[in-house]
Amino acid sequence: MPFSYRITPVEQLDDPLFIEFGVQVLIKREDLNHSEISGNKWWKLRYNIKEALRLNYDTLLTFGGAYSNHIFATAAAAYEAGIKSIGIIRGEETHPLNSTLLFAKKRDMLLHYVSREEYRQKTEEGFISNLKKQFGEFYLIPEGGSNKLAVEGCSEFAKKHLSVIECDYVCLPVGTGGTLAGIVAGLEGKKQVIAYSSLKGGAFLEENVRNLLPMEAVHLKNWEINTAYHFGGYGKRTTELMDFISIQKRNNNLVLDAVYTAKMLFGVYDGIRKGKFDRGSIILVIHTGGLQGDYSAETTN
Repeated sequence: MPFSYRITPVEQLDDPLFIEFGVQVLIKREDLNHSEISGNKWWKLRYNIKEALRLNYDTLLTFGGAYSNHIFATAAAAYEAGIKSIGIIRGEETHPLNSTLLFAKKRDMLLHYVSREEYRQKTEEGFISNLKKQFGEFYLIPEGGSNKLAVEGCSEFAKKHLSVIECDYVCLPVGTGGTLAGIVAGLEGKKQVIAYSSLKGGAFLEENVRNLLPMEAVHLKNWEINTAYHFGGYGKRTTELMDFISIQKRNNNLVLDAVYTAKMLFGVYDGIRKGKFDRGSIILVIHTGGLQGDYSAETTN
């Protein structure tokens, strides 16, 4: 294992709403699995780091915005694994550095800034080739970390840690689709999986997930993506959402991030009110980490 992992608890959330509608809500506290490579990022990066080491790469390169959880986690993972990292950052460099980029720099990540127009070319062969001319050979991890190895890691998480939990629904946030694809594959058709998109107009995510699913899982139909709780788009937040975060902290001692987990759990609550979940059912929600992103009130990734 390239970096350490801490087994995380499953906790029960309390709310009069759950009693009224006859459901139980559990939360898998994957935000506690590592102090720096937390939540789903641990699982998405695990096999990518192992593959980079197996192929004798000494450098990782990846992409993200100035407040990216993925940049934060990749810098930490590379540092712990003893290899170099490069972060291609969308937008101009600003000083002082925000907490995410300052942390990445302290973990020895080389930060390279590109314009938003250039950043849109991040998957194009010519753009990658130019990066190799500039930085030399590197192991490439896509934006958000979502590739086949990330899916493999998240599938392992589902098999080892989710399939053994008694529940009817598994709920999680979705951004790029890698975690969702892995969990669907790992559960092998068991339980109903509902993902809540943090993106406005996130309908394209279904195609992303289908493309990431391993062949043995493409036939599975026990999953869906709910796009109704983006609160204005990626990184956007409203007073209603922030009030919900405060209530969860006060009532359940639960800290949520405004980009992913708060929107997901808000959607679960609203779904319970609207009868989305059968009476008597057990709903398992996954805390996918990302709390570092709330060190700033910025509204862009």
